[in-house]
Amino acid sequence: MEAENGEVAALVEKITGLHAAISKLPSLSPSPQVDALFTELVAACVPSSPVDVTKLGPEAQEMRQDLIRLCSAAEGLLEAHYSDMLTALDSPLDHLGRFPYFDNYVNLSKLEHDLLAGHVAAPARVAFIGSGPLPFSSLFLATYHLRDTRFDNYDRCSVANGRAMKLVGAADEGVRSRMAFHTAEVTNLTAELGTYDVVFLAALVGMTSEEKADAIAHLGKHMADGAVLVARSAHGARAFLYPVVELDDVGRGGFQVLAVHHPAGDEVFNSFIVARKVKMSA
Repeated sequence: MEAENGEVAALVEKITGLHAAISKLPSLSPSPQVDALFTELVAACVPSSPVDVTKLGPEAQEMRQDLIRLCSAAEGLLEAHYSDMLTALDSPLDHLGRFPYFDNYVNLSKLEHDLLAGHVAAPARVAFIGSGPLPFSSLFLATYHLRDTRFDNYDRCSVANGRAMKLVGAADEGVRSRMAFHTAEVTNLTAELGTYDVVFLAALVGMTSEEKADAIAHLGKHMADGAVLVARSAHGARAFLYPVVELDDVGRGGFQVLAVHHPAGDEVFNSFIVARKVKMSA
């Protein structure tokens, strides 16, 4: 236990130092300095760790919350940069591997599909909430795993959707015709949520545990009974990069948890939860 506590203390100290350095950056747009700091941060957070972020002290909790905010902003800028770069190329989809975390999205999409397949045979309609300017998840699912499924991608940023549409416009007609993009906050979606067999909730939709719980409760209120939610989360030290979805909040939102996956290696960063919307008693 003493060795474990020492390991956690050393990790928190390192991440606190990286947070301080990132906070001082004049910009979070991709640059050698920004890339180096975030690469070091990811390398510190990805290995298996005994840290439980819910047990951190108030100062460390505040640091973690701000770090997640910084990571979200940097990720958005990174994705926008690569979306613009890719669409400027001939045959942009042939160059997706230039994105630094391309393999993560390929592996995550396969893992999510494989786990989802045990609970939903062939979804006709899927919503992806928080699709961003580089919609790899729905693109890979539509291209390789769910080849007859229609995808509605939602993001609160119209500029991000514009970039995403431009990139997906380079896809084959069979994929392109099944991908739509809408600008909306998750809490403004109501009746349309009831039309989906599966709803994906991106890791950075809801930056705090309270916001995440509110988003899940809203989905539970409007999704169809029997529909499936796939909520991306984080575990261990990766919770310094992304918010954690609490299983109790999933249950309180009106869902039955079917499966939870925490990746062991570095091929995937996010955990994810698969849950089914249950009929609420009158």
